[in-house]
Amino acid sequence: MAVYILSNRKIVRHKGETVDSFSNDEYSIPNFRIAKCDFEGYKEPTAQFKKKKNYTNRNIINYKLFSEPEKQGYEDVLEVLLNERNKQKSGLTANNLGGTQRMFYELYKNMSSTKLRSDVLIFIHGYAYDFDDELKAIIDLKKLFIDNPESPVEHILFVSWPASSSIVPLTYFDDKAASINSGNSLMRLFYFYTQFLKDIFSHKVLAPCNQRIHMMAHSMGNRVLQSMLYSLKRENIVRVIDQVLLLNADVSYKVFDDSEDSFNKLPLLANRVSIYLNRKDAILGISQFTKNILTPRLGKNGPSSIDHLKDIVSIIDCTFIEDDLLNTLKFDVGNHWGYLSSSQVQEDIFQNLNGIDRNLITNRLKNNENLFTIIS
Repeated sequence: MAVYILSNRKIVRHKGETVDSFSNDEYSIPNFRIAKCDFEGYKEPTAQFKKKKNYTNRNIINYKLFSEPEKQGYEDVLEVLLNERNKQKSGLTANNLGGTQRMFYELYKNMSSTKLRSDVLIFIHGYAYDFDDELKAIIDLKKLFIDNPESPVEHILFVSWPASSSIVPLTYFDDKAASINSGNSLMRLFYFYTQFLKDIFSHKVLAPCNQRIHMMAHSMGNRVLQSMLYSLKRENIVRVIDQVLLLNADVSYKVFDDSEDSFNKLPLLANRVSIYLNRKDAILGISQFTKNILTPRLGKNGPSSIDHLKDIVSIIDCTFIEDDLLNTLKFDVGNHWGYLSSSQVQEDIFQNLNGIDRNLITNRLKNNENLFTIIS
């Protein structure tokens, strides 16, 4: 099990600390850094401790930033792997690897084991998150996707982008700009990963791990994904993702149109795309009428037209779900966090991640070829 953070937040040295940390500042930097969370010995803090002022940064969960690689490319990773298999002598070890080199190396080693489930989930959060909020979200995601035996996920790559810490509507515009900038970091990660695959599997001794990578974007995290897709050249896209789940997506309902040239690239990147929407989503209703010039939102209204993509893209209507897990006013009124508040949505997501045919997923009503409604 491993949880990584990919972030383009500013690197700071907090008062009294001897190691670098990610900042809570609300602006992004051009490059991203990789960190690994340390769950060894982690204990759930008490409710009283969570209220303390120092329940921040590494007091939430410890993490370590990877060093920057000494040189670009993944030849050193290949050298380390071949040395470990006694196919090539080398003085290099995993400790010589930095950044994505170290992360890809660790993931490949873990995913190449004999475990039945060792999938990776790339998660992109929505708006109004500072870094401390992200660390709390990571803990929730670990419980939901790694600790749960119904989920095939064993590793999480959490995409940290500097959203505003305020839920005041005016901050939405800052988050919109930050999400666009952060999409470039995700694009670079994609290109790094495809280069890793080329460098590693060019050697016949090493074989693909046959595990899967999934991507999930919630709310304005879909803006980050859209920015990445804008920048990707079609001829350079490799299908390396199994399932893409778009949760309550705060993007235009036209993103799958060819004229947008963004989400219509997803079928080139993934085996299956699922749009989870809620027609009572109050948060997206506010987004539509106060910030997006009356443009309907994908996560509330569904796509304008996906007839040409209906074999790959599914729409899952969550309007009638019950918030049986989290039913505070925020969740009951917002109808925006079904993946956290509803066991029905979670069960549907788990079946999706396990690769069950969309027509065989339980507790769904089939409305047409690719439109389904979650039912009790």
